[in-house]
This record gives sequence, structure tokens and C-alpha cells, in this order.
Amino acid sequence: MATDSTSERKGTAQLTAAMVLSGTLGIFVVESGASPFNVVFFRVLFGALALGAYALARGYFRDHGLTPRKLGLAALGGLFIVFNWVFLFQSYENTSISVATVVYHTQPFYVVLLGALLFRERLTAAKAGWIALAFVGLILVSGVRPSDFTGGDGTYLLGVGQALLAALLYGLSTLVTKRITGVRPHLIALVQVVVGIPLLLPFADFGAMSGTGADWGWLVGLGVIHTGLMYVLMYAAYAQLPTAKIAVLAFTYPAVAMVADWAVYGHHIGLVQALGVPLIVAASLKVTLARQPASAPAPRTAARAPEAASRTATPAEF
Repeated sequence: MATDSTSERKGTAQLTAAMVLSGTLGIFVVESGASPFNVVFFRVLFGALALGAYALARGYFRDHGLTPRKLGLAALGGLFIVFNWVFLFQSYENTSISVATVVYHTQPFYVVLLGALLFRERLTAAKAGWIALAFVGLILVSGVRPSDFTGGDGTYLLGVGQALLAALLYGLSTLVTKRITGVRPHLIALVQVVVGIPLLLPFADFGAMSGTGADWGWLVGLGVIHTGLMYVLMYAAYAQLPTAKIAVLAFTYPAVAMVADWAVYGHHIGLVQALGVPLIVAASLKVTLARQPASAPAPRTAARAPEAASRTATPAEF
């Protein structure tokens, strides 16, 4: 019992640290000064180096469990992941880190809806009701007004749409990745970021990077800290925590993102927008926990690690 308690405390600390790092992601993106495609290209490049070095040091390439089918699924998930990042980072530019992050956090609902649509997974009336409530919250948080549809340049509306599209791509990646078993999540993540390198190469503008200078540090940080270190912390935590705690701690991410956006850039959501946040949080918890009932912490074994990592929506895709 004492060992389980210690393990859960350690997992809680690890996941909290990972979520705090996730919350600072937007600052690194904005401060790099690079275009969204360039940011994601260098994130996957430096992230692949960091994850590859970690997996090599830990001996994860031995008995890796990857088959051609599993490799193909991981690559498909990588396609969705890298373009999910591109749209999310574009949304930062057109709205704000706070609004984009909260809108993006509708991901669990897309997983449920896509599962029902593509794989005939059961969608109960209760789940449908919580999803409807979440989208009421989404409308409030987005701050979109009727005038955004009829006047102006439509930039803000575009940004909200980009965050929603990013969430949809995340949902597709989650459904694909859930079908990979017997492979360490670190290796799945490594495949996904490696796939992103050739995918994004045609869109990267290396000429625009000539004057980047010290801003390279932000890009390296996105790969090493927000991809390498963050993934390692999350996957270690998932193997030690029940789903209920993972679902609750996941909301540290948008909370930190909103505080960071206010502290660094002076951006904050308005009172009416703030009313939508608890609706999304409550609905997300209800849907996530209904989708995956809470269980005792999983044994910390190599066989359980991939399973633990897929028990809930992971911000590793952020």
C-alpha cells in the first residue's frame, strides 16, 4: 500500500510538471518569432533527436514490438499530429494563447464523436448531453460575435476555426494511436515526430530563419523540453496514475497557459468568456471518465507502459 501511495505521489508530481511545461508552450512558439510551419519543423527535428537519444539510452530499441502495421499506424498518427500543431500555432497568432488553448481543449469530445462516427462506438445520451454543454461553453469562450461573420477581416474567427481543426486532428491521431498495442509510447512518439520531418520540409522557409539569432533557443526548447522531456514525464506518470487523476491534472495545462498569457502578454479572457471555461472542464471530465472508467494504478512494467499512455487524452500531442 505504501509503495502504491509513493508511486502515485511521484506520478502526480511528474504529470503536474509536464502540464506546467505544456502551459508555457505558447510562449516559446511566440517568442521564437518563426512562422508556424518553421516552428513545427524544428520542433519535430529537435524533438526527434531528444526522444531518439532517450530511447537509445534506455534500450527501448531492443524488443521494440513495432511491426509494419503498427509502424504505419504510428506514421498516420504522426501526419495528424504535426498538422495539428501547425493549426494550433496559427491560432495563437490569430486569437491569443488563452483562447486558442481553451478552444483546443475540446479534443476529448472529438475523440468520442469520431469514435461513434468511424468505429460505431456507443454514444450515450448522457455523453451527447455533456458534449452539447461543452460546445455551449466553447461558444462563450471563443468570444465570437455575429459581427465577426459579417464584418472585419475575419482573422479572429479564422483563429478559432484553426484551434477547432487542430483539436479535430488531435482526435484523429488519438483514435489511430489507441490501436497500437505492445509498443512503448516513447517509440510511437518518436515515429510520429520523425515522420513530421519530411512532411513539413516542403513547407519550411529556411531563408526566413537567417536572422533568427538567439531565438533559436526557443526552438531548441520546444524540441528538447516540450517534446522530449515533457513526453518522458507524462508517460512515466501515466503508468502510475488512475485515469481519474490523469483527467483532472490535465486541466493544469490550460490553466497555466492562461496565466502565462496574461503575465507575459497581458492577454486575458473576458467575463463572459470565463463563464464557458467551467462548462468545458466539467463536460470534459464527465466524458473522459465515462469513456474510460477509473482504475487502480497500473503496474510499472514495460508491457503496461503503452497501455497506460493510451488511457486518456495526452497533451503530448500539443
